[in-house]
Amino acid sequence: MKPENNSRPRIAVFAYSEVGSACLDDLIKEGANVVVVYTHEDDPGEEIWFRSVKETALNNSIEVRTPSKIDSMETDHLRQIGPELIFSFYYRAMIPKEVLDIPRLGAYNIHGALLPKYRGRACVNWAVINGEKETGATLHVMTEFADRGDIIAQKSVPINFEDTAHDVFLKVTEASREILLSSLHSLEKGIAKRYPQDESKATKFGRRRPEDGEIDWNRSADEIYNFVRALTHPFPGAFTHWEGKKFFIWKALPVEGTYEPGKMRSESPMLVGTGNGLLRILKIQPEGEPERDV
Repeated sequence: MKPENNSRPRIAVFAYSEVGSACLDDLIKEGANVVVVYTHEDDPGEEIWFRSVKETALNNSIEVRTPSKIDSMETDHLRQIGPELIFSFYYRAMIPKEVLDIPRLGAYNIHGALLPKYRGRACVNWAVINGEKETGATLHVMTEFADRGDIIAQKSVPINFEDTAHDVFLKVTEASREILLSSLHSLEKGIAKRYPQDESKATKFGRRRPEDGEIDWNRSADEIYNFVRALTHPFPGAFTHWEGKKFFIWKALPVEGTYEPGKMRSESPMLVGTGNGLLRILKIQPEGEPERDV
């Protein structure tokens, strides 16, 4: 239960997904004075693999609000509550400058990458797609420009060859918890050090949609392997079309060899030609049918 008469700074949390749930849970366990939580209602069309921010808040007697956007009415409500700190953990909507200006101790976000690299959406998936060997989490000052504020803390995590984006996301979640807890008391006291981002090193990537998962067989086997593991469960999946039908590829491995890109060299093992090398397909699913090993 939320402690009464908490003398620590009042905190408003904007959160969703596993990072949001984990960080909110840690704030509660640390006795932080969370007075309101903004989150999203789950999308019935999305595979919900993460814990519920909403349930965590309600189970701890914290006010929960799930507006479709932060409008003037929500801004007025927040002014009445009077948070002294704002945290955002994987909240999916932009928080207006009028809200960011409310807390006297500032507003801070956790981003799932090592800023200034990988600003934008789906940063873990993009890092795996691009074959990065590491990523991480960044706690930074929120401004009206997404992912550009001064850095408070960062922690890197490795991306191993066999890791899926889900595996990496769980590593990033743990890194997020560590940097939040290590910085919490200095943020509450208003004495946290800040470091400007190096704009010369900034990269930005956009959101990803299910239709963005089509495989380009002209790319190398290594690149397609990264693409598959970045989009496999619980994400929408990498897919291709064979003989007029859509097939999802949930697991694969790059192997040596040559064959015409997109053409099947053999069925057992299932090997498909790419722009450089062969892709061995290990799990496949014709659209509308069960997934199967091959």
